[in-house]
Amino acid sequence: MKEIENLLNEVKWTTNEKVFNLLMDQRYSSPLIVEFLKSILREEVNFKTKRRKYLKVKTGGFGIIKTIEEFDFTFQPQINQNQINYFLNFDFIKNKQNIIFQDTSGVGKTHLATAIGIAAAESKYSVYFIDCNRLLNNLQEAKFKNQLAQRIKHYSKYKLLIIDELGFLPMDQEKANIFFQLVNSRYLKSSTIITTNKLFSEWGKLFQDEVIASAILDILLHKSHVVSIAGKSYRNYESLKLKEEIEWKDNVK
Repeated sequence: MKEIENLLNEVKWTTNEKVFNLLMDQRYSSPLIVEFLKSILREEVNFKTKRRKYLKVKTGGFGIIKTIEEFDFTFQPQINQNQINYFLNFDFIKNKQNIIFQDTSGVGKTHLATAIGIAAAESKYSVYFIDCNRLLNNLQEAKFKNQLAQRIKHYSKYKLLIIDELGFLPMDQEKANIFFQLVNSRYLKSSTIITTNKLFSEWGKLFQDEVIASAILDILLHKSHVVSIAGKSYRNYESLKLKEEIEWKDNVK
């Protein structure tokens, strides 16, 4: 009966108490009925768990679903797979640490950041993924409407915020100031993953202000994991794999 009680608590049916009381009645507590009810409850728990994961991912802003299992570490052997697997136990979120994936374009940083984010969302963490340029445009628009504080508060509520492609497009002084306010609002309160194609030595030029760049780096690098990737284009590798797969399917028709 303990398992049924636990399952009922998980599914949160409004009739929980009635169902449990019926089972306490000897007339309805035969092994066959009990096992049948367990089977139904397990299915309901599995369904609700899958739906909860789906909704977490759907509301997380992920444009494309990527998993760690899909990533070919043999193609990028300089990436420490043990380190990536460590991120998947989410201690970095519990400890309010950041991750910065730094590389040239197309070597797999977005795939890894996305995969970690989706895994975190499926583990019930609040996660949001957003392109850096879109994020800054949203915040700049909010500032124009005198709603910047509220918008920063919105992005600060997530346990994990993933900012993709920092440095892909140039940034003006106003956006640099806004970006500082955002990372400062999350400092020591929650975790941020950033993917960037810029070396830290280039951030002064990126933000067009050495002082702001230094302040942002101080915040982000404190309690941070930096993953530097210098390899072949993973994007081209995936495209080649897809092309080979299509050609193989055409040949076996």
